[in-house]
Amino acid sequence: MAGLSATDLQAAAAAPLFAALKPEELGQLLDQAVAVSHPENSLLFSQGDDADHFFVVLEGRVNIFALTETGDQSIIEVFEGISTFAEAAMFSSGKYPLNCEVVAGSRLVHIPAAPFLKRLADTPRLGFHLLSGLSRWQMHMIHEITELKSKSPGQRLASFLLALARDAQDGVQVRLPITKAALASRIGIAPESLSRALARLKAAGVESHGREVVLTDLAALRRLVRDGDPS
Repeated sequence: MAGLSATDLQAAAAAPLFAALKPEELGQLLDQAVAVSHPENSLLFSQGDDADHFFVVLEGRVNIFALTETGDQSIIEVFEGISTFAEAAMFSSGKYPLNCEVVAGSRLVHIPAAPFLKRLADTPRLGFHLLSGLSRWQMHMIHEITELKSKSPGQRLASFLLALARDAQDGVQVRLPITKAALASRIGIAPESLSRALARLKAAGVESHGREVVLTDLAALRRLVRDGDPS
């Protein structure tokens, strides 16, 4: 199986983990990686499997989930492009602590752990560059959290919905990729406040039907994010 194309390598370079690496350094680290298309929903790994790979989302989305006692999925985190995931398992326990589902139409870079770790051992400066990239990302996240705290629950929810809609037109229907409880946690509000926040967004053209949400006035949502609303 061929390695990464120049285009895929350039796309992967946008992941925060790799932000401080020069192109030739990233190429050295990912010389055994491959880009894989996932046309169907599929299980990428299960809890307890050996963490022999980590991944970059180039396109689409993956859901990290746990299984409840009844066998239902409880989505813990969602990763979209361009982001890395499962590297913590590779660096720590060597086992995946949760399950991962790839959403149909996604495209991922699969990075085998053994050669990646060997490259780091052989060239320690690359490890420092990875830490530098993570440090920059941490500062970015601190800024994002500060911004989040300055916004009302309605603004936070509107921002999340707009990110799901991307460049769609009025009338687009989006599906919440995580449970409403997880969404409430993501935007920093109590779970019981989420329904009230959704109700307040009706004036901005938001119609909620379970996890299916129809956005009928994207311009109104953008104005709400920009100008604010009552909490």
